Amino acid sequence: MADIPRERYEISSDPARLDPARIHHWLSTDAYWALGRTREKQDLAIAGSLNFGAYESTSGEQVGYARVVTDHATFAWLCDVYVDRSARGHGLGTRLATAVRDHLAPTGIRRLTLATDDAHGVYAKVGFQPLKDPEKWMYFRFDRPGAV
Repeated sequence: MADIPRERYEISSDPARLDPARIHHWLSTDAYWALGRTREKQDLAIAGSLNFGAYESTSGEQVGYARVVTDHATFAWLCDVYVDRSARGHGLGTRLATAVRDHLAPTGIRRLTLATDDAHGVYAKVGFQPLKDPEKWMYFRFDRPGAV
């Protein structure tokens, strides 16, 4: 599919424009990494993050979302990137990731990281690369019943 003209969609980091109910529905019902996430948990995630929405220019309807966990100084984690099924296939995921990258660039953050099972090509277009030394990275998982 061809890219949709930029004028059709706009990207904003204005938290007042977010549609939390829509974001929760998308992620909790259609995003493999967040299936079953509660609305309360999603609202807490939104409140503690830098958020980006993609909006249809004429109606203002939210059609995409990306969330960044960051200290605005040294580190950022891009997560919860989602594009509504009706708006997929036109480069909007790439535009969201680009907007995040460009928003954070002036802060001096050295690394913007993410994890994905299936969208490596989308993020490669923005400049993301596989970890050079994955053996240096570690994580701790809290195994909690029902945790998403």
